[in-house]
Amino acid sequence: MQHDEFIGQVQDRARLASRGDAERATRATLETLGERLPERLAGNLAAQLPVEIGEHLRRTITQDGHGPGEQFDRDAFVDRVTQRAGADSPDAVYRSRVVLEVVGEAVVGGLMDKVSESLPPDIRSLVSAGSTGPLD
Repeated sequence: MQHDEFIGQVQDRARLASRGDAERATRATLETLGERLPERLAGNLAAQLPVEIGEHLRRTITQDGHGPGEQFDRDAFVDRVTQRAGADSPDAVYRSRVVLEVVGEAVVGGLMDKVSESLPPDIRSLVSAGSTGPLD
């Protein structure tokens, strides 16, 4: 999957007004996921995504000092996405679900299963719900 197709899928599924909104949702979700995943797994995931999108996972050390493999729960995940995306919490949850759904379609070899298994159940639910799952 190419960058433009990826962002277009996020924009369409999340019903976002602009590509910029889709870019922000993608960046916010993947930077936060990159902080939560072990560094090697984040790197493996990034390698299967378009370069521009994979870079969001590789930026695992943020200005706040957050880094790879950091332990935090769903509430903290959503808070970080909310701040980065400039969205309210319900929108951040939905946009994250959409981004993770598109990521799952872009990668092969059971990698999303490994990503999901590395996450606690409360964050794992964001991966499994997708864009059509029940809202929570």
